[in-house]
Amino acid sequence: MGMTTSRLKRLHQFLIPPCTGQGGLPYLWLVYLLFFFIEWPFRPVGPVELVLSLLTVALFLALYFSAFRRKGRGAFWHVAGMVALAVAWSGSNAGASVFFIYGASFAYLVGPPRISLLVVFGIALTALATALLLQPMVFYWIPGVIISIIIGVANVFMGEQERRNAELRLSQAEVRRLARVAERERIARDLHDVLGHTLSVIAVKSELAARLLDKDPDRAGEEMRSVQETARQALAEVREAIGGIRSQDLDEAIDQVRSSLRAADVELNYERDPELVLSPQREAMLALVIREAITNVIRHARASACRIDLGRGSHGETLLEISDNGQGRIQLDGGGVQGMYARIEALGGRLEIQNSQGHLLRATLPEESA
Repeated sequence: MGMTTSRLKRLHQFLIPPCTGQGGLPYLWLVYLLFFFIEWPFRPVGPVELVLSLLTVALFLALYFSAFRRKGRGAFWHVAGMVALAVAWSGSNAGASVFFIYGASFAYLVGPPRISLLVVFGIALTALATALLLQPMVFYWIPGVIISIIIGVANVFMGEQERRNAELRLSQAEVRRLARVAERERIARDLHDVLGHTLSVIAVKSELAARLLDKDPDRAGEEMRSVQETARQALAEVREAIGGIRSQDLDEAIDQVRSSLRAADVELNYERDPELVLSPQREAMLALVIREAITNVIRHARASACRIDLGRGSHGETLLEISDNGQGRIQLDGGGVQGMYARIEALGGRLEIQNSQGHLLRATLPEESA
């Protein structure tokens, strides 16, 4: 049962990328595809039409699920394919107007709102022209023209709102990060003040106790007890100063890079082995590596898709892979990349980065001791 559930989850993520944030709604929207068959109960359907209809539905489903992964020119050609199916069937099947609506619903992926709206109204004009030439029935051109405009414009608006929300979430995450940096700087200053003063006191009292050891042992003992008390007080102050410091865990890092990638129009697929348990130190280190790698993807890769896989190898080692489909080139001698090498090596692991046909970062960490 568990394996079947896992396979269904992978299939769902393949059909509808998690970055869309739409869950299972796209499956529900497929119910409108029944409109394509609305005439069948009222007229005979020959074997040729039956076969061609099934092939059309199969082609449409391929375009439909593929369109969720496309942006720009790729999304435009998927929309054009749906519109072409509508035009091709218009003369013999009035229900084919539903393909105009589906095409308009994906127009928001083509580009900025201005371009997307042009595509929506272009689809509506195509539907109107097709109706005038091939299928002037009212229940054909009303869905093909009016509903296409309504759905298309609504999706463009919601898509733009989602992009703005992603930018807002990214800004909020940056504010929180800057606040943490400011807090760490404050703590560093506090530690400097606390330890600088306390260590100076301990050094003076220790020297005094050493000088009094032969002359006045009781006084020397008193000074050493004072040193002990000062050290305990310093330890308490240090704990209080650093008590607010907390390393970023992987869930926080993934949420932050997902918002960053979404704002940059890069699709993220993230997979983690649910049975993989990492120590806080390893999670914090991998979070830093992921953040730096995704920063490089956004700045240099010119990618539209990125994937992060975290799991175990055949010998129990921890494997982290970050890949993209970009065409840019990441500078392997940059400070950030060198920092990633240093962090992975500090955990006893190794890091490989490939710069061909997209980028691939592979980090391998030895199995953690119990």
